[in-house]
Amino acid sequence: MGFELIDGVLKMHAFHAVSFGIIVLFLGRQLNQRYRLLSEFSIPEPVSGGIVVSILLTLIYAVFAVEVEFDLAARNLLLIYFFTTIGLNANLKDLLKGGKPLVILLVVTIGYMAIQNLTGISVAKAFDLESAVGLLGGSVSLIGGHGTAIAWAPQIKEEFGIDSAVEMGIACATFGLILASIMGGPIAKYLITKYDLKPNQEDLASPDNVSEDENKRITSYEFLDAILAIHFTIFLGLFLDRAIEATGLQLPFFVSCLFAGIILTNVIPANRKRISGMKWPSRTPAIHLIAEISLGTFLSMSLMSMQLWVLVDLAGPIIAILGAQFIVAILVNIFIVFRVMGKSYDAAVICSGFGGISLGSTPTAMANMSAVSNKYGNSAVAFIVVPLVCAFFIDLANALMIPYFLSNF
Repeated sequence: MGFELIDGVLKMHAFHAVSFGIIVLFLGRQLNQRYRLLSEFSIPEPVSGGIVVSILLTLIYAVFAVEVEFDLAARNLLLIYFFTTIGLNANLKDLLKGGKPLVILLVVTIGYMAIQNLTGISVAKAFDLESAVGLLGGSVSLIGGHGTAIAWAPQIKEEFGIDSAVEMGIACATFGLILASIMGGPIAKYLITKYDLKPNQEDLASPDNVSEDENKRITSYEFLDAILAIHFTIFLGLFLDRAIEATGLQLPFFVSCLFAGIILTNVIPANRKRISGMKWPSRTPAIHLIAEISLGTFLSMSLMSMQLWVLVDLAGPIIAILGAQFIVAILVNIFIVFRVMGKSYDAAVICSGFGGISLGSTPTAMANMSAVSNKYGNSAVAFIVVPLVCAFFIDLANALMIPYFLSNF
C-alpha cells in the first residue's frame, strides 16, 4: 500500500488513488463555491478539482521529470456501480408521460448523434488521423460526457493504438461541457425574442423532479439493501455480458450491467418485498446517493490522472473538432429541433436543454432550462421530455452506435 518510485514513475496504489479521488472531489466543491463562474457554467465539481490536480501533476512532470501513475482498479468498479444505478432507475412506464414530444426529440437526438460522429470523423480525416479520434470528439465524449468517454477510451486505445485516447476524450468532454453551457441560454433567448414566445399560463407544474423522499434520512439497512440490489444486478450483468459476447457483439461490461438493471427494474414487482424485507430500491434516496458517490469519485479519479502532456500533438485536431461540433450543434438546434418541437415557447426551452445534451450532459441540460425558466416562465413539457431523453435513451443509443461506428468507419 506504499508509494513506489520506479524509473521516474511514482506509482500510487488503489488505496491512495481512492483517497486522492475523494480529496479532489472536495477540492472541486470548494472551487465551485468560491468561483461563481464555475457554478454558472455548471462545471461538475470533480471536473473542477480534477483539472487543477492534473495541471499540478503536469507541472511536476515538466519540472522534476516524475510521472505520477495511479492504480485505477477501484475507479472501474465505481463506473460499473454508476451505470448499474442508471438501469435500476429506468422505469419504462415513464415513456407514457413524454408522449409524442418525447418520441420526436428522441428521433432527432439519435439522428444528431450520427451527425456528430460523422462530423468528428470528417475533421479527424482532414488531419490524417484515425476515425476513432473523430469518435472521441463525437458522441463518445460530447453527448456521452465524461463517464462514457472514460469508459470507451481504454478500448479505443487498445484497439487503435491511440495512446492519448483517455486524455483526448476527457478534454473534449470538458470543453464540450463549457460550450454546452454557453450555448443553451443564448439560443433560447434568441428564439423567444425573435418569435415573441410566451409560456403557457395554464402550465403551472414545478420543474423540480426530485422526489419528496429525497430528504428522508437513509438508514444503514436501506443503504445495504441498495448495495445488495446493485450487486445482484451486476451478477446478472455478468451472464448477460457473456450472452452478448456469444453473438459476436462486444460491449463494455458496464453496458451489460445497465441493461440488467433495466430488465430487473421493469420485471420485479415494485411493491414486492425481497429477502431484505424491503421493496426493490429503484429511484430511492439510497440509490441516488450511491450514484452520486460513484460518479463523483469516478470522475475525480479519472480527471486527476490525466496526463495532459500527451495532448500537445493533438491540440490542433481537438480545437478543430470542437469548433465544428459547436457550429453543427447550433444549426441543428435552431433549424431542426425548434421547428420539429412546434416552434413554441416549450420548444425554445427544449432547445436550451438540447444545447446541454448536444455537447454536455444531463446536469448541463437541466441547468440551461432552469435558467431560461426562471427568467421567462416554466415549461413542464421540457422538464419531462429532456431528462428522459438525457438520462435513459442517450446511454442506450450510444452504447449501440459507438461500436457500429468503430467497426464501419
